[in-house]
Amino acid sequence: MPTEQMPIFALATGAGRAAIAVMRLTGAGCGDMLQRLCGPLPPPRQASLRGLWRRDAGAAPVLLDRALVLWFPGPRSYTGEDSAELHLHAGPAVIAGVADALVALGARPAEPGEFTRRAFAHGRLDLIEAEGIADLIDAETEAQRRQALDQADGTLSRIYDGWAARLRTLLAHQEALIDFPDEDLPPGVEQALLDDLTALQVEMQAHLDDGGRGEKLRRGLVFTIVGAPNVGKSSLLNALAGRDAAIVSAIAGTTRDAIEIRVVLGDVPVTLIDTAGLRETQDEIEAEGVRRALFHVKHADCVIAMFDGDRVPDDIPADAIRVRNKVDLAPVPAGADAIGISVRQDTGMDALRTALAERAQVLTASSAGPPLTRARHRAAIEETAGHLAAALDMHWPEMRGEEMRLAMRALGRLTGAVGVEDLLDTVFGQFCIGK
Repeated sequence: MPTEQMPIFALATGAGRAAIAVMRLTGAGCGDMLQRLCGPLPPPRQASLRGLWRRDAGAAPVLLDRALVLWFPGPRSYTGEDSAELHLHAGPAVIAGVADALVALGARPAEPGEFTRRAFAHGRLDLIEAEGIADLIDAETEAQRRQALDQADGTLSRIYDGWAARLRTLLAHQEALIDFPDEDLPPGVEQALLDDLTALQVEMQAHLDDGGRGEKLRRGLVFTIVGAPNVGKSSLLNALAGRDAAIVSAIAGTTRDAIEIRVVLGDVPVTLIDTAGLRETQDEIEAEGVRRALFHVKHADCVIAMFDGDRVPDDIPADAIRVRNKVDLAPVPAGADAIGISVRQDTGMDALRTALAERAQVLTASSAGPPLTRARHRAAIEETAGHLAAALDMHWPEMRGEEMRLAMRALGRLTGAVGVEDLLDTVFGQFCIGK
């Protein structure tokens, strides 16, 4: 039996102590295996309480568990194949016993993402939707869940499929201009084609010019805390994290390396980075810490510039959030462009958290339409838009048609319609086992 049709199984639930463990099974011969385990197949898509038995030749049947069994005959299943779910008691011995029985019946453990890869192969979803499912599994916040669910439900795919349909029509018109140059084609056909190509290219460029908001929400933002030594950067990190993640000391230069903590601000996952104090130093290790701090400033989505008194950090971005600490000792001057706080006394911390949450929301808010969520998508649309721009610059119809065909191919790779074999291992290898 070909490997891509061989029955596979995997737990769809996590490891560890639990009441129920869900074992999934799919592939050719799945129904026969299920009958060997539990007897007559239950009605499709209806849970049925059954005993699961291991029946080895020459040995008495062994009861493995009493479980809820669900039968999903293809093509109306997640993978498009005959599939089943076994809702087992989650004891390790039960899981191991059922897995051994399935192997004895001819199934094998699934690879990461293999269920979803089979769903893609059987046309149940495209690559964009498959990646949305992976993002949905990994979603940490409500905002990430909404974005991933939109993608898994085909919101992005419908946009790209619409572009592909328009491009196919335009390519057909271009082929007519190439094949029948001397025919009495309606006047203005070529100009109309160029106008439609321009409109499509402009739409794609607008989709690209979103500031990377969808990608930022998917992976999370990076906020870097910078400032001179002993202004309270580590204390601020601990306060925002809600735990003692960084060492706090009155000795200047305590923080030598970057300390990263994951938090949620404004329903957006954010990695907070505490850095070494910015100052001139002869200490080789501290100097390396300063260099790394400047690196994190350069690559941060937002910089939190912290100071006390008048020690404002040099060379910080213009859009940095300025935070003046120790206002219990010296209040913020009137009109100063800074949020006044005292980490020690928890003064002004609510206002700072609000400002940080608002910045996180601004950086990830999508102004119109579903956003791009992955670098792969961005690269494919950039390539497509590039070919359309090249087509618009071509005076020879044959050359314009070739650029349009290349654009079609790039767009097809995005959803998995053409030429994606080299991408599949990468895409589905990101999934957990059982999905």
